[in-house]
Amino acid sequence: MITENRMKAKIKAGEPAFGVSITFPAPELAEMVAQVGYDWILIDAEHGSHTITDVYQMVLACELHGLTPIVRPQVKDADVILRYMDRGAMGVQVPHVNTAEEAEAAVRAVKFHPVGDRGLGGGRKSYGMSTSEFIEAANRETLVCVQIEHMEGVENLDEILQVPDVDVFFIGPSDLSQSMGYPGQRTNPEVKKVLAECFRKIHAAGKASGTPGGPSEAAENVERGILYHYTHSQNLIATSGRA
Repeated sequence: MITENRMKAKIKAGEPAFGVSITFPAPELAEMVAQVGYDWILIDAEHGSHTITDVYQMVLACELHGLTPIVRPQVKDADVILRYMDRGAMGVQVPHVNTAEEAEAAVRAVKFHPVGDRGLGGGRKSYGMSTSEFIEAANRETLVCVQIEHMEGVENLDEILQVPDVDVFFIGPSDLSQSMGYPGQRTNPEVKKVLAECFRKIHAAGKASGTPGGPSEAAENVERGILYHYTHSQNLIATSGRA
């Protein structure tokens, strides 16, 4: 059944939500992360090794401990997104969104009629609910996050921000720095300038923003009004180990 997406509720209330990105199949790690008090898990199938079965198992672990499972698909393809949604993902973080049309396509892939055109096979979340109840709950609780990580997306950001039913506009600093000709140089003054302007536009439009970052970066980003945060599991382990 579809239950409340507590991470989405926090963001809608203007509260920061903190997550951990996991790139390999490890339900036990998701369970450990839950005990520390995180809000959500990014199941990263774009850069990770997750199969559809792995994602299903990760989703189950998240559900057991009250974490919100969000999947980053390999590509911005409706057929790929559908399979993850039907396995119980509560939303997607769609990579490489460069135009308003691509953002609209992401919404359509996640939402059912009348908001979108996701295939109505139901999936495991529909068990125990009527079709109408399931559609209403799924459209209300699922989250759509689009990643702006190329200069083309930055140049089209004003139009992308006008797309309805996108919950989070995520700025990916690594790929964006590469797109600008400064690969990996997140702190390059030119890169920082573009990042700051993106967040300014998102917040001025009254929308929620997101970006990755470790502990010190996350604290700074909260002060900047960013609501959707995650650190990578390998960074979390390394930081804890050094501490």
